[in-house]
Amino acid sequence: QVQLVESGGGLVKAGGSMTLSCAASGNTNNFDTMRWYRQTPGKQRELVAITSSGITNYADSVKGRFTISRDSAKNTVYLQMNSLKPEDTAVYICNRESFGMNYWGQGTQVTVSS
Repeated sequence: QVQLVESGGGLVKAGGSMTLSCAASGNTNNFDTMRWYRQTPGKQRELVAITSSGITNYADSVKGRFTISRDSAKNTVYLQMNSLKPEDTAVYICNRESFGMNYWGQGTQVTVSS
């Protein structure tokens, strides 16, 4: 079993930056695939960023502005978000795939004001 706890959300002005964290505990390993999704009301959950075996990939909408990274020693994945736009407003949800099982965090709200 794996538990994920996100932190770092809040309110930021357009053009600003914010870093989200997702700390994991439980049965994890350094080969886990980790993802950040975001969800807005009435829209499908969107995959924002993924890191797996040292490879990262991003949605076109955030490419060049967001960076996903991991600290294996702290068992934590981060999402650095720069040049934020009002359309980035969403609940950001951490996902970890460990030993074939998918685990989800509770989500953290990010609101970008214009």
